[in-house]
Amino acid sequence: MTDRRPLLRAIFDAAVAAAHPDVVLSAHLRPAPKGRVICLAAGKGAAAMAAAAERHYLDALKLDPSRLIGIATTRHGHGVPTRRIRVVEAGHPVPDEAGLKAADDTLRLAAEATADDLLLVLLSGGGSANWIAPVEGVSFAQKQQVNRALLRSGAPIGEMNVVRKHLSRIKGGRLARAGQRAAEIVTLAISDVPHDDPSAIASGPTVPDPTTLADARALVARYNLSIDDAVRRALDDPRNESCKVGDPAFARAQFELIARPKASLDAAVRIAKDAGYDIIELGADLEGEAREVAAAHARLALKARSEGRRTAILSGGELTVTVRGNGRGGPNQEYALALADLLKDTTDIAALAADTDGADGGAGSASDPAGAVIDHKTFAKMKSLGLDPKAYLANNDASAFFEATGDLLLTGPTLTNVNDVRVILVD
Repeated sequence: MTDRRPLLRAIFDAAVAAAHPDVVLSAHLRPAPKGRVICLAAGKGAAAMAAAAERHYLDALKLDPSRLIGIATTRHGHGVPTRRIRVVEAGHPVPDEAGLKAADDTLRLAAEATADDLLLVLLSGGGSANWIAPVEGVSFAQKQQVNRALLRSGAPIGEMNVVRKHLSRIKGGRLARAGQRAAEIVTLAISDVPHDDPSAIASGPTVPDPTTLADARALVARYNLSIDDAVRRALDDPRNESCKVGDPAFARAQFELIARPKASLDAAVRIAKDAGYDIIELGADLEGEAREVAAAHARLALKARSEGRRTAILSGGELTVTVRGNGRGGPNQEYALALADLLKDTTDIAALAADTDGADGGAGSASDPAGAVIDHKTFAKMKSLGLDPKAYLANNDASAFFEATGDLLLTGPTLTNVNDVRVILVD
């Protein structure tokens, strides 16, 4: 029986490579200004983006090093060496003290920008947790508690960010407001959100926000979030409304996407097509409960198998998990676990589900799994060990299941983030 794991990994690697800062950033960087380049970066790709910006300005353009300053705030374990731009490793998905201080330093640097300076903002997925700047009256511990409640709620990332924006001094356009004396604010972003909404990437620190405090309050009610009274008061305070279209903060602000989930999915499709598979592409913007999406995809796979078609089913987007148990895992592992339960009687279907940033759920460590792989070996191991996928699903404990079968995908930090890649190969 052919081992499809190398092909699955090649498909995933192609998706990641298409969005790496080393590949996508330099073509979008602006000429050097009269004054300084002040680089402010956040997210899982922040340090890699900062290093690429340094190569452009210091090596290609020969900018005097004293004219390049900045700070890049990234997830723990995602730092890379830099020369002029300071790298801070901070908490994700739950913010920590390092992110709190880095956000304050970022706002201070933005406020120091003058009419001769370029404010270069580099964003990637994870920036919402990395830049943590609670509004007045909300403590850091209270903001952390809100993040934990959101992560367990099953809310899609866009809705989570609506609440985050209205409790922050940096999100929802406020970074642009802090830096509005700069000659120009240029934001270059790697999209990790469905439909590439600029106001959702890292919670839109430099773009107008179409959502309101009323929207945030409605989401708190919809998901029955447990929040402190101080947070409720903040969401009732009109001073915490985010920046809207027409705000002077955006007069000299530009926003550009430099990598999109669709481009990465296209790269993955090319590898599968070159390997001789018929393609079912389900799009780069899928959302929904991980196990429910897995059930729909399993039906597609079994149909292709019954028709004798050699098929690759590919999708992107960002799934969610409504946490009811106390296990470990993330949406990609939960998706793969649900697939394993539904496909366990087959021998000719293999699948991979992973986050392109190299971390699917987990504890915020660089060694967290990116996702999981399943195939006939998984099914044989399940049987020999007497593992019941349904019991692990009930406890949201996909990591423990795949640790037992040896099927966790461990990539380490990839230094980019364009959401998930899911591949099912039907032979």
